[in-house]
Formats: sequence, C-alpha cells, structure tokens
Amino acid sequence: QVHLAESGGGSVQAGGSLRLSCAASWYTYAGRCVGWFRQAPGKERDWVASIHTSSSSTYSADSVKGRFTISRDNAKNTVYLHMNSLKPEDTAMYYCASGSIYTCTSASGRVSGSQYIYWGQGTQVTVSS
Repeated sequence: QVHLAESGGGSVQAGGSLRLSCAASWYTYAGRCVGWFRQAPGKERDWVASIHTSSSSTYSADSVKGRFTISRDNAKNTVYLHMNSLKPEDTAMYYCASGSIYTCTSASGRVSGSQYIYWGQGTQVTVSS
C-alpha cells in the first residue's frame, strides 16, 4: 500500500529547474501537513518546505526561499515542489512526508521529521556545476 509516491527527480545543470510531485492517498492528503525533506549522502535529513493542504498555507526553509515553491492540487491529491535556480548543493534524495495538520502550525514541528507519519520512497535530484 503506497501512502506517498514521489516523482520528477533527475539530473540538471546549475541554474536549471525541476518540479517534484508527491502523489498521496486520500488519507495522507486531506487535512494534512505535507512536507518535503532532503538528504544528501553523509548528511542529516533537512526540512525543505511544508504545506497545509486545507488552508494552502506554506512554509519553507531559508536556504530555499526565493528559489523553491511548494504548492498543491486538491483534485489530484498531489503536492508539488517547484525548484528553480538549482545549485549543486541542492543535490540530494528528496522525500515527501505527511503528518497531522498541527505539524504545520508548529514552527518546531513542521521542520522535524519525527512529526510526520507517512513517508515516500524518495526521488533523486542531482545538480551539476
């Protein structure tokens, strides 16, 4: 049973763009906080952005503000991560995750992977210089 499925990763040159998709089941999407995390080899998992699927409120890490945008499509139960002006340091495995709606409303909660219940398998993003 697939709760969340990421797609859209790939290899791009610095300055390029990608759009990641996170297709969710109804119970991992409706009234949830859906977030994107990333993990580079040998590094800790970092929070990237989250969205409150009901209100569409969005939150993002300072490291990606102005470059990455999170959005959602309620008709498709899908959350997107639009990534522009990609840098080599954005290279990582990107995961989407789903948690309770309160995960989004807590500044400390939404950045913590432990607050998310369901996780996808990840999609690789590689940015070359």
